[in-house]
Amino acid sequence: MKYDEIKEQRMEELKKRQLEEERQEETEAKIALITRSLLSDEARNRLNNVKIVNQQLYLKTVQSILYLQNAGQLQGKIEEQELKMLLEKLRNKKEIKITRK
Repeated sequence: MKYDEIKEQRMEELKKRQLEEERQEETEAKIALITRSLLSDEARNRLNNVKIVNQQLYLKTVQSILYLQNAGQLQGKIEEQELKMLLEKLRNKKEIKITRK
C-alpha cells in the first residue's frame, strides 16, 4: 500500500512540474511575440543577450516596455539606442567610493 501512495505522490509531482514548464513556455512565447512586435531586430537581439546574462534585468525591461506600450508612450518600434537607454535606467549600478583620510 505504501508503494502505491509513493507512486501516486511522484506522479502528482511530475504533473505539477509539467504544468509549470508548460506555463513557463507559454509565458516565454507571449514575451517573444510581444518583443517581436515592439522592438527592432537589433533591439530584440540585445534584449535576448541581456536575458542570457541577467534574467532579472530582462524581466524588468520587458515589464517596462509593456507599461510604456499600455500607457501609449511608444511611437513605433523601439530601436537599439532607446533600449540601451532603458536598460541603463533600469540597471542598478552602485558605485563604491573609498575615501582615505
